[in-house]
Amino acid sequence: MTAIDDENDDAKRLNRFLVGLARGIAGALLFSLPMLMTMEMWFLGFYMERERLLLLLLLNIPLLVGLSHRIGFERTATWRESARDAVVAYGMGIAASALILALLGVIKPDMSPHQWIGMIALQSVPASIGALLGRSQLSMSDDDDDEDDDPADTPETSYITELFMMAVGALYLSLNLAPTEEMILLAYKMTVWHALVLLALSLMLMHGFVYALAFKGSHSLDEGTPAWHAFFRFTVPGYLVALAVSLYTLWTFGRLDDLGATEALLTIIVLGFPAAIGAAAARLVL
Repeated sequence: MTAIDDENDDAKRLNRFLVGLARGIAGALLFSLPMLMTMEMWFLGFYMERERLLLLLLLNIPLLVGLSHRIGFERTATWRESARDAVVAYGMGIAASALILALLGVIKPDMSPHQWIGMIALQSVPASIGALLGRSQLSMSDDDDDEDDDPADTPETSYITELFMMAVGALYLSLNLAPTEEMILLAYKMTVWHALVLLALSLMLMHGFVYALAFKGSHSLDEGTPAWHAFFRFTVPGYLVALAVSLYTLWTFGRLDDLGATEALLTIIVLGFPAAIGAAAARLVL
């Protein structure tokens, strides 16, 4: 290979990375604007317990690394490259959150660092996830980064990877809704029978999204595989993942602190409904 070929390869690699960055910025804005313009998220940045906020920020790091390894700004061959992209995504999430909050007048010069740092830190989590989602959702095709890439380099979708992607989808929608008072209000209005019906509906929709409705990216069962196999192997564990994510996000934002066991369970099931939809959607699009 000549020096000219090396320079061309470097230029192509740099161009792919810059295009990926542009998609990342667009994704950070697109996927985080609902939360950037939500009053509950602003106030949570003021008063939520700093230990819970710190835990959320720390847990977001391995989540971003795993997501980057799956759909980063460019195809990554090593976990070190994925970690680099995750750091870039986190930085873009912080920058995008600070810029938008400042432009909206939410962050003001007379605010204490405790207030604006909390707001930016909280908003940077969904924004950084959106930055990485920008590659898969805003690209023209799955392989437009490099037509000559070896298909063998594409990360294999293992069972653990499927569950991880469902957790990402559940977390994204949970972050949108867990801070709102409506989750507690809906749980207060529901009976146990309402909760059971909602639980069953969540499972049906999850399974239908992925296996029955023929959406783009939907999965099909291998010939001879019974229908219940996918339900108990993917749908039920996926719903449990969505409930676990719902529990965590509600706890993070302090929504379960003053609730009894029954009220807390109903609230988790209420949030588990959109979280389950997010988990199912993640299997289709990521």
